[in-house]
Amino acid sequence: MSLMQHVYHKCGGCGKKQEFVNSGKFRVNANGNKVDVWLIYRCKKCKHSWNLTIFERTKPSRIPSDLYELFLENDEETALQYGNDIEFLKRNNAELK
Repeated sequence: MSLMQHVYHKCGGCGKKQEFVNSGKFRVNANGNKVDVWLIYRCKKCKHSWNLTIFERTKPSRIPSDLYELFLENDEETALQYGNDIEFLKRNNAELK
């Protein structure tokens, strides 16, 4: 995986601000007729996970089917694109350095 933004967040495992690393993995969770999609980050120190929201309570038909498949396949290029999207990171309260 190519160079990513340096992302910092308060770690639930360490209890203090730590650097988090893009895992290159997505979590897709269906709840009734809605779906949530997150990009998973891991604390560089303790590996505690932090899910960054891509889609929340969204009808699957509102997500382009090719993009949805990429989430399900844990496509590394897609993870890289989101991991370098400053606005996406800021929406998820990431601190960038």
